[in-house]
Amino acid sequence: MNVMINDVKAKNRNYTVPLITITLLFFMWGFITCMNDILIPYLKQLFNLSFFESMLVQFCFFGAYFIGSLIYFLISTTQGDPIDKVGYKKGILFGIFLAALGCVLFYPAASFASYGLFLGALFILGLGFTVLQITANAYVSLLGPEESASSRLNMTQAFNAFGTTIAPVLGGHLIFELFSAPDGSFSAAATKIPYLIFAAILLLVALLISRVKLPDFQVKGEEIVKGFGALQHNHLKFGVLAMFCYVGGEVAVGSFIISFLEQPQVMNLSEVVSKNYLALYWGGAMIGRFLGAISLNQSISQGKKALYMLGAAAAVFLVIFSIVDLTFAQISFFLVFIALNFIAFFIGKAAPARTLSIFAAVNVVLLISAMLNHGEMAMYSILGIGIFNSIMFSNIYTLAISGLGKYTSQGSSLVVMAILGGAIVPIFQGYLADIFGVQHSFIIPVFCYIVILIFGAYCTKYLGHVKQDAEAKSGH
Repeated sequence: MNVMINDVKAKNRNYTVPLITITLLFFMWGFITCMNDILIPYLKQLFNLSFFESMLVQFCFFGAYFIGSLIYFLISTTQGDPIDKVGYKKGILFGIFLAALGCVLFYPAASFASYGLFLGALFILGLGFTVLQITANAYVSLLGPEESASSRLNMTQAFNAFGTTIAPVLGGHLIFELFSAPDGSFSAAATKIPYLIFAAILLLVALLISRVKLPDFQVKGEEIVKGFGALQHNHLKFGVLAMFCYVGGEVAVGSFIISFLEQPQVMNLSEVVSKNYLALYWGGAMIGRFLGAISLNQSISQGKKALYMLGAAAAVFLVIFSIVDLTFAQISFFLVFIALNFIAFFIGKAAPARTLSIFAAVNVVLLISAMLNHGEMAMYSILGIGIFNSIMFSNIYTLAISGLGKYTSQGSSLVVMAILGGAIVPIFQGYLADIFGVQHSFIIPVFCYIVILIFGAYCTKYLGHVKQDAEAKSGH
């Protein structure tokens, strides 16, 4: 899309207030999404579910991403981009209201103690976040100069990761402790107040966005590209599969961490304690995103990169330490993973495809270690996966749509649809967990990261040849 700003003075505007407002939305978006990892063990015990049945939480939530993206894609290819017609602000507000409705529906679900109603509420919530996925990311890129768009997106995504980091601690406290039954037993009513609070906060954010004077963007749509011409590009098809595997693997691991740490042969921890370690998993992704934003920036010298990355890692690690209810001795092992992350980034040499393969290979090793070892070694292995997930979404996304030309928008929609992996992969892992046990069920994510590793290697070779061909043609 070609975007024009109606107001000729727009380039001189200060977008600080609108950007802060949207960043708050990203934080809540990440927080509520990660609450699913708390809901899974909670609902599993409440309704006496199998692992397969409990993974329907992720199936309904991330399945909504696929359904919503598919509907949007079909409308866009036949009638034009809906955002061209209603504008970004209205699109964002609609997404917030839909998500808030999903949160409100937790009240009747808890009142009737119905697992089906909980799943329905999660589906509506997922649809709301689908709309935000389509609109809010693009809008942030417009809130300022084009050359700094990447910086703004990295910043808002980091706050999204901050939400996923504190959700296990704060959300777990609300559901497992503060609003649980007086005798400590599980009750459906424990979700009523927390999700009504989430709905109220989302509506306050919507009110703030509606009142804040946002820049008036006029969107001029390009020619509609009909059909599925984008799929003639093999790297896009491979990228869709890689994104499916990435989201599936990340969500599956996060969904099973509390159950994994409960296993007698692992750590035999309660949900109240495990939620703090879950925060480390998502906190690792936050650290990795900050480091990735610096490492993959080609304009920064190697010396400055090392200095900036060291400072960012130390600052974010201290933030995580202040959030989780764990001692320094209990989380000091995470410093080893930060060091390994540094090494992996420098081996990758700021090349997105190469870095992606290296990170995927590390995760394969960590998952195998989690499956074969017991005690702290198994726990450390599973928690270290988060920091190596960090750059995968952005790297897979950009590699998949690279060189698509007029099919870029269509290809982007197809990659977003691949978030369906978050719905499908946990279901398969749940099925294996019921048969072979939680620890051995992690063989499913192993295969996911192997696919990502191969995709990174493929893009390193394929896109390298494409670049050489383009340089050769331009030389003539």
